[in-house]
Amino acid sequence: MARLTTAPAIVILGAGALDTARRIQSVYVQNSAAGAEHPAAPACQIHALQGRVEADVAYTELGAHLCDLYARGTPIIALCAAGIVIRCLAPMLSNKGVEPPVLAVAEDGSAVVPLLGGLAGVNVMAREIAAALAVTPAITTSGELRFGTCVLNPPDGYTLADIGQGKRFVSDLLAGESTRIEGHAPWLDDTRLPRSESARLAIRVTPCVWDGREDELVIHPRSVVAAVTAAAGADASSPSAKATQIAAHIRESLAAHRLAPLSLAALLASSAHTSDAALAEAAAILKVPLRLTQTRAEDGAPPASLLHAALRMPYDTLHDDPQKGVALALASLAIDPDTIGRARGRLTVIGLGPGSAELMVPAARTALNEATDILGYDTYVKMAGPLRADQRVHGTDNREEMQRARHAFELASEGRSVVMVSSGDPGVFAMAAAVLEALDDDASQHPAWSAVDLNIVPGVSAAMAAAAQAGAPLGHDFCMLSLSDNLKPWSIIEKRLRHAAEADLVMAFYNPISRARPWQLDKALDLVREVRSADTLVVLGRDIGRPGGTLRTLTLGELRSSDVDMRTMVIVGSSTTRKFGKGTQDGSEWVYTPRWYR
Repeated sequence: MARLTTAPAIVILGAGALDTARRIQSVYVQNSAAGAEHPAAPACQIHALQGRVEADVAYTELGAHLCDLYARGTPIIALCAAGIVIRCLAPMLSNKGVEPPVLAVAEDGSAVVPLLGGLAGVNVMAREIAAALAVTPAITTSGELRFGTCVLNPPDGYTLADIGQGKRFVSDLLAGESTRIEGHAPWLDDTRLPRSESARLAIRVTPCVWDGREDELVIHPRSVVAAVTAAAGADASSPSAKATQIAAHIRESLAAHRLAPLSLAALLASSAHTSDAALAEAAAILKVPLRLTQTRAEDGAPPASLLHAALRMPYDTLHDDPQKGVALALASLAIDPDTIGRARGRLTVIGLGPGSAELMVPAARTALNEATDILGYDTYVKMAGPLRADQRVHGTDNREEMQRARHAFELASEGRSVVMVSSGDPGVFAMAAAVLEALDDDASQHPAWSAVDLNIVPGVSAAMAAAAQAGAPLGHDFCMLSLSDNLKPWSIIEKRLRHAAEADLVMAFYNPISRARPWQLDKALDLVREVRSADTLVVLGRDIGRPGGTLRTLTLGELRSSDVDMRTMVIVGSSTTRKFGKGTQDGSEWVYTPRWYR
């Protein structure tokens, strides 16, 4: 089957299913570590109903959560009745060709039922899970039961020419017809397909375009590599226009040799043009990875020279058009793009949010799933888990920010996919600034760093998380201030505190106190009290989004430094910040700052 590139989500409702969920989770951890069925499968997480059981991810409503996972293409392993899953996902069902695998598993592990995703390997997943649970999977797919394989689900590196024709083809086989196999399809050797050399039907494995014949099931091996030089799209007016032109030239070359666009395995370019945005965009248009190769060829050299430098398997150069800057190479078997040159290095700086997995933005989790290397302060790296056994973890002390940033660029410039982990939002008193500072200061000495694909993914900052728990104390103008004088003089902090207090801004204090500077919070509060009244509301959020998190509302007059530690977010309200009771028995209150002044 095609390997999983999105982490499966194991969804449970209560503690009774947790043991089974852990057993299923171990299947993917072991496979990833062993490089077996899923050599690049991300570690899956257990999703549990909030308040019922502690798991990796908490959700509040099952139906909405299942629909969200399904919409994002996440494989779902739901430990509950199949009917529940069906009713939840029924409104989402439309295109069988793009649905992710969905399975229902009994809470006690006694039944494994594949529901959706036959073309995405759901039956293979069902067999793996059932084997781990020592039960027989309830596979109902006719072709799978009859032939011992899903003909419409070729292995990684191969793809169907037309899913509609594929369905008709399997229907004919189930009706009693036999088939012959043309081309190299070793994954079908041990199946129970009815075969005959004189059969009307044929399974044809070829990179050539399908001519529309209804008696053929055409499977394309991704065995073609397209190489481009600086000449490709050189006369375009913009990067996007250049990308479109490169993609068009490649499609024209494929068509000239009757090669199917689906047979394309990768786009290859010189590493000297790594930072050319048009190349990545062209690869995205063609839906293939961009690979880079180091070559000593001059700019005027033909594009075929890139293929000679990068490809390590026998191939035929079919087309070399230096004028268009395009060349094609065709191999006899499917090509693993990872064996061609190297990828463009990527560095993604993410924020984990305040600590709860459900408050981590999906883009951050995706970056973690795709990473080869993960860097960060040890505590934050542990919060980012679970991680795969094949991912390199580079945990460091919290004070080694610049060294960590430089190390990240060194790894990414080697073609690795690197994630830099921060808590909260990476751009708020966190690693995004350190990463950019390292690039700004050192790029001239390390030109390869500038070619790294750098992305910064926003996160939920601690101030935002604490404010949301309290209500909306940041509902009007506010500022965020770090009380740490490790990187700036205390005199600057005093000046900014005084101005913010006089401006009647709501203030969120980061790094409010520590054992190394126990006096600074009291000093800061003294400055604020010179301007603000004693009844100014203050919100203290400690470990918000983490187990044991607490929220407290008091006044500026009541606040003492002993109420605060380094893990506390301090939000000092403005003159208009107010509160009112929620009407609950525990006497809790909402705190908010109106959006107007009267």
